[in-house]
Amino acid sequence: MKKSIILVYSLLAYLAGVVALLYVIGFVGNFVVPKSIDTGSEAGFSRALIINLVLIILFALQHSVMARPAFKAWWIRIIGTAAERSTYILLTSLALFLLCWQWQPMPMIIWKIENTHVTMILTGVYFLGWLIVFLSTFMINHFELFGLKQAFENFAGHHPGGTTFKTNFFYTVVRHPIMLGLLIAFWAAPLMTLGHLLFSFTTTVYILIAVKFLEEKDLRKSFGKEYEAYQKNVPMVIPFSGKRNNS
Repeated sequence: MKKSIILVYSLLAYLAGVVALLYVIGFVGNFVVPKSIDTGSEAGFSRALIINLVLIILFALQHSVMARPAFKAWWIRIIGTAAERSTYILLTSLALFLLCWQWQPMPMIIWKIENTHVTMILTGVYFLGWLIVFLSTFMINHFELFGLKQAFENFAGHHPGGTTFKTNFFYTVVRHPIMLGLLIAFWAAPLMTLGHLLFSFTTTVYILIAVKFLEEKDLRKSFGKEYEAYQKNVPMVIPFSGKRNNS
């Protein structure tokens, strides 16, 4: 019964993660969703700035703290290995929903592309960024990344295997293609408002700091010399920026 509950829980967490990702695509790109980055009641500049920064910080704290090995080791003792990743995905999804729900529009226009063809190209680049994110998850292990593999192994009574180091496809070009895809999507905007600029700038700073000083450190500890050699030969986020480049 416990294994079945964990499996159902993980499936629901996975669904929440997919819905959150799809909503964020619409939110950042101002497509389809009822509340996007540039819609909603306008607050004063100071109030909007404070609320939006708090939302970004809350997401960053949740996303980074729960991903650290020390926190995961403590958390696993409470909820178990099978449900740990699913819980992380669920709470990340809730943090994203909160950010989208409470985000305050800051409508001052920074740039606006009037040319229809350029607008179409930028829109295509926007979706290309998200496609890179999506494909990159499958180039490592999509279902392990989203917690389903752990839940199904637990349900089947299999002992979970260790995480293997993979450098498939996009991962031979940059070490963090998921982050590259996000950065492309956040900045490929035919219409850039002040609110969108704040979102893009703060998330870019967070991504670069978190990857360079947190995630890379954890990966070196996990994979040792193998990952250090990978660092020396493949750039961090910017493709084709040369060997031994941490950009």
